[in-house]
Amino acid sequence: MFTVKRPVLSILGLGRHRHAYLYGSSLQGLDRPHHDAQTEGMKRILAPLFAIGFLAASSVAQAALPMGATAPEFSTKGAKAGKEVDFDLKQALKRGPVVLYFYPKAFTQGCTLEAHAFAEATPEFAELGATVVGMSADDLPTLKKFSTEACRDKFAVAVATPKIIKEYDVALARDGKPQGMADRVSYVIDQSGKVVFIHSDLDYRDHVKMTLAAVKVLAKKRP
Repeated sequence: MFTVKRPVLSILGLGRHRHAYLYGSSLQGLDRPHHDAQTEGMKRILAPLFAIGFLAASSVAQAALPMGATAPEFSTKGAKAGKEVDFDLKQALKRGPVVLYFYPKAFTQGCTLEAHAFAEATPEFAELGATVVGMSADDLPTLKKFSTEACRDKFAVAVATPKIIKEYDVALARDGKPQGMADRVSYVIDQSGKVVFIHSDLDYRDHVKMTLAAVKVLAKKRP
């Protein structure tokens, strides 16, 4: 096991550590500002692990479901392209893997930029048979606007109820106090309903890249 510790400072001003787990080994994530050499180093380390079929999980130690856990089933209201939709995880998994990404609050800078990034990558996820769904504690009218202005009509965003936030262990807290929001945590869930990848980091920048890499590994594993 090897780790490199560095704090991650988010757009919300909260300090956070992240870890990468490879089924028993760990590489703690490398972050900016000196990101060029470090990011390339991380890619060199992770690439062969992905190539031989491992799925990495990058997660905050005190949050997120464990690798291999069964994702809690739920249904909730959401929005896509400004219109109200119903989202049911069980039904979505019948079509393929699901990228379930939780984020703190619509229209904040980091969450908007993350939505833009997922919107740009949605065609790639779709080609791999994966469904992308954003989850936050925002109300439905806010999500209707966010689904168009930030998500660019590409994917759905849905209401993360207090029950869903609790079951997925993604409550955002500061100094031990709940903030009434979801943390920034991305899950990749395979069609059997198992969590195969976790990335938990208030810095939005690697969520799309890492979940897409995990979905690609799943696609290669399909017969």
